[in-house]
Amino acid sequence: MAFKSIQPARRRLADEVYDELVEAIIRRDIGLDDTLVQEKLASEMQISRTPVREALMRLAQEGVLEVSSRGSFKIYKLDADEVKELYQSRAAIEGQCARILAVNHSAEDIALLRKTVEKEENMASPTVRAYFEANRNIHRAFVERANNRFLLDMFNMIWGKAQVFPLFATIEKVDLAQSLGDHITLVDVIATGDRVEASEIFTAHIQDGFSLQMQGIEASESDTSVT
Repeated sequence: MAFKSIQPARRRLADEVYDELVEAIIRRDIGLDDTLVQEKLASEMQISRTPVREALMRLAQEGVLEVSSRGSFKIYKLDADEVKELYQSRAAIEGQCARILAVNHSAEDIALLRKTVEKEENMASPTVRAYFEANRNIHRAFVERANNRFLLDMFNMIWGKAQVFPLFATIEKVDLAQSLGDHITLVDVIATGDRVEASEIFTAHIQDGFSLQMQGIEASESDTSVT
């Protein structure tokens, strides 16, 4: 049986634009109040409008951006119900991973999780992005060690969206240090092998994050109403 040679294609320009826009959101170069116009972006990037529009439409389809009546784009702002649904989804995914780990963990899993928590929480620069990435990396480590590709895909879908960063950034209005919570306790409960307790502690941890998130949103809306 013979097959023809398949050469890997060069990376599409629209994908490059997509990545740049996501990074700009995470860097906070693009904020909730900014308007994105494809013609202006294409001019700044010195490329045609087609790949820019394709990247913008992809972000809109993913729920990261919303399209205005004039065809421009803005970061989609989650309402309180959507934030609640996002955290409920996290609790379902990560809580199940905690149950799996409690039953199937190895000494290597526990050691790696402790090392990850210590490394990520020992950040050199306590910025919004640093706290965001530390949280994401710690929680991803738990999901990875559960060794379930579908749960990992769902985790990546939630945390991978660029809209999650501006949402997380509202915690800056409260206390970023609280956003890390107590991750070592999560490792400890998994080490006990009690899957029910592991799931409950993990869910409570995420609920605390939701409460902190809502405080941040309320503080941000309060600041907006004052100005």
